[in-house]
Amino acid sequence: MPQSLRHRRLTHLFVLTLLCFVSVTQAERPNIVVIMVDDMGFSDIGPYGSEIPTPHLDALAAGGVRFSQFYNTGRCCPTRATLLTGLYAHETGVGWMTTDQGTPGYRGHLNDHCVTIAEVMRDAGYFTAMTGKWHVGFNHGVTPWGRGFDRSLNLPAGGLHFSNQTGSKGGTKMFLNGEEIARDDPQFNPPWYGSDLWTEQGLRFVDEAIAAKKPFFWYLAHVAPHFPCMAPEATIAKYRGKYMQGWDKLREQRYARQLESGLIEQQWKLEPRPEEIPAWDSLTPAEQKRYDDMMAIYAAMIEEVDKNIGKLVDALRERSQLDNTLILFLSDNGGNAEAGIKGRYNGDHPGDPHSDVFVGKCWAHLNNTPFRKYKHYNHEGGTASPLIAHWPAQIDPQPGADGWVATPTHLIDIMATCVDLGEASYPTEFNGQAIKSMRGQSLRPLLTGDGAFAKRTLYWEHEGNAAIRVGDRKLVRASIRGPWELFDLKSDRTEQTDLAAESPAEVKTLAAQWRKWAHDVGAMPKPGSKKKRKKN
Repeated sequence: MPQSLRHRRLTHLFVLTLLCFVSVTQAERPNIVVIMVDDMGFSDIGPYGSEIPTPHLDALAAGGVRFSQFYNTGRCCPTRATLLTGLYAHETGVGWMTTDQGTPGYRGHLNDHCVTIAEVMRDAGYFTAMTGKWHVGFNHGVTPWGRGFDRSLNLPAGGLHFSNQTGSKGGTKMFLNGEEIARDDPQFNPPWYGSDLWTEQGLRFVDEAIAAKKPFFWYLAHVAPHFPCMAPEATIAKYRGKYMQGWDKLREQRYARQLESGLIEQQWKLEPRPEEIPAWDSLTPAEQKRYDDMMAIYAAMIEEVDKNIGKLVDALRERSQLDNTLILFLSDNGGNAEAGIKGRYNGDHPGDPHSDVFVGKCWAHLNNTPFRKYKHYNHEGGTASPLIAHWPAQIDPQPGADGWVATPTHLIDIMATCVDLGEASYPTEFNGQAIKSMRGQSLRPLLTGDGAFAKRTLYWEHEGNAAIRVGDRKLVRASIRGPWELFDLKSDRTEQTDLAAESPAEVKTLAAQWRKWAHDVGAMPKPGSKKKRKKN
């Protein structure tokens, strides 16, 4: 055989082999589904101590891993901005909510110096989809379809649960692939409940990805269990009367289950009931019945989410996609104490599409067992989130292992994980703009046991609430003028023993480190008053 022909054939064989290898590698890249719920507390699902039955989440946890020290940012908009970009929220322009407060960290929308997971994964060949709550600047023109999602069914913000909902959120608009669409459009088979809609429409997008022979990234942003709390009546009815035990006994029961499962350590004391929350036994029968019904509605919302987790898992299995799909489940912040001690319980039939129900501080105290504080705050009750990871192709729970990953992890790590597993390239420039570097690390070593996860410092700021965690030491304050508190989370993750007075030098050092970070990311300087901003 002539040398030139032999060379051409060997070259052709090498190219074919390389193409086959690339094809196999691409085929092995996992699908990724990130499921986030809205305003759900740390202990509101079965694997984290709840009395609410969540069999489908229980199954994901049993077949995967559970993170005991995963963190969010303590509030909906910053959490969404951080999850989507892998940056601290102020770096994206969403340091608060979606009002433009006139400074770079508080513009109220994703800026041009960040990229979303969808933008990065789409460039890597993924089909990208999102369903549910957006809330990172839709009112400023920042949309899912403008930030990398091939397909989307979204609300600009949240609060909508039923197709025929009225009240404060009744005028909420809905958008399908960039076009406003009627909530009662026949293709959605109305009347619908939101947790069903976001799941079922997302599965239609998954079918498009399969038809296109692409791996998919799906961001499923549930609106539940955010206020106004409402759910199908048949589901609510299952829980009426089950909360007549009250928050005192139920919190002790959740704490006991958390200890038994290994989620928390024996030395972490259960936070006592705050003075402003009444003892359950001090309430009148009528008050107890009212509170019982409020929590029954909330529990029904959790059940509806769990039911749809099962629907999603079954659908992926039927499509032969489950084994190589990484599913991540988390919450955007701690339980919501808004509406205070009494909460809200308005409407002819509380829990229906025309009512207005907030569970309030008393039940939020249960939601966040065993921690202090609530949504908005940077104490553990505001920022500690469940995280369940399920990926049969790579996660192999060891027999007898408790399944807990105790390494401190954070929303900033989701982008890095997707980039790593999707073999994507995180850009230094995008659409002609310089892009800020990722803040997080891939969770792959913690999911598969392969590799190391480096220790690092974590930071928080929201509405003047602030925190820094270095190893097991955490400095935290409530409000911009509040005193710094210092805790050793190894022995006291429930933040019961303040060490600040006995360690003033450490407080000073950590506070200075936090301030440097705050200036670097744009958390400081804080925006001025509205009156002052008008002058600038």
